[in-house]
Amino acid sequence: MNDRARINVLVCPNAFKGSLTAAAAANAIIRGLDNCSTKERQFQCTALPLADGGDGILTTLVNATGGEIYRSVVTGPLGSAVEAKWGRLGGNQQDCAVIEMAEASGLRLLTSDQYDAMNSSTYGTGELILQALTAGCRRLLIGIGGSATNDGGAGVALALGAKLLSSDGCELPGTGQGLEQVAAIDMSGWKIPDGVEVIVACDVENPLTGDRGASAVYGPQKGASADHVRRLDTALTRWAQLLEADFGCRISDVPGSGAAGGLGAGLMAFLNARLLPGAELVLDAVGFDTLAGKSDLIITGEGRLDEQTANGKLIAIVAAHAKASGKPCIGLAGSIGAGAEEILRKIGLTAAFSIVPGPTTLEYAMAESGRLLTEAAQRLGELLLNT
Repeated sequence: MNDRARINVLVCPNAFKGSLTAAAAANAIIRGLDNCSTKERQFQCTALPLADGGDGILTTLVNATGGEIYRSVVTGPLGSAVEAKWGRLGGNQQDCAVIEMAEASGLRLLTSDQYDAMNSSTYGTGELILQALTAGCRRLLIGIGGSATNDGGAGVALALGAKLLSSDGCELPGTGQGLEQVAAIDMSGWKIPDGVEVIVACDVENPLTGDRGASAVYGPQKGASADHVRRLDTALTRWAQLLEADFGCRISDVPGSGAAGGLGAGLMAFLNARLLPGAELVLDAVGFDTLAGKSDLIITGEGRLDEQTANGKLIAIVAAHAKASGKPCIGLAGSIGAGAEEILRKIGLTAAFSIVPGPTTLEYAMAESGRLLTEAAQRLGELLLNT
């Protein structure tokens, strides 16, 4: 890069979960690069905050298409009222709504001592779906990352008019614990019209049940004990059998069916949803390949890089697209798991760096993530300018 007075950088991070939105992370990286730019050599940065089906997909897609965001009060993951957003795409896509399930049913709505995989519900996400349909949307793009739930989409089903019944005919709540007793589904009050198209943006490829399923992999992150994980997995197994029998669809072993505590599976059954990689959907919507082609360097990042990152996570998809464009791609992360850099380099990541300069606590790293990201970007920029 010695012969270039200006280095064009596409700055396209994901959210640093629990600490920085994708937009805030992009701004922090750009500040660091600006801090080390000189009159002779400087970085020309384009901010492109991204999402992979989880936090941020709503804002990313609505902003990319010139759409509109709406706000309303719905039911949160543990039953209390929360303010949530949903969006309508712009241009010739105004019949398409974007729903980010984390707005109504996300882990970010709870404090760590409130995490409760057994009793949390996606009911509020169902309320957002109803609002979008009432507003005239007939296509739904639902991002299902960042959930606080493990209910197999039962909460959504209740909000859309279904009833869950026990063997003695009692109505059950749409929660993981409620699924332990469900014996039948009453669809007589179903509120969804025919002809609605639903696409689900997934950020993971996990099946619904088993060692790689929703409960075993993500349940502990949502407050589930070892006993809860066992009970939830058993409940989701029975739930899948019931859904497959009632709706005639294959669910339990479909990649992504375990996303968001099994919401992927529930949306497949109740709304005939298609599960697609969220990162690919977002990159296509924002014109990533065109912007990458105009850049000299791509910088991406998120909270952690590890073996899971290669399984459809945004950084892996960005790296693959960068490789196809012939552009170097650097990842910045709060932490880097063993072997992650080698895996990601194979699919296009040029290098990966932790933003944490030395041993520290997770709480400190998350609280100071903006500053640490800026400082890491500045160190990277100084290296690039002097290479």
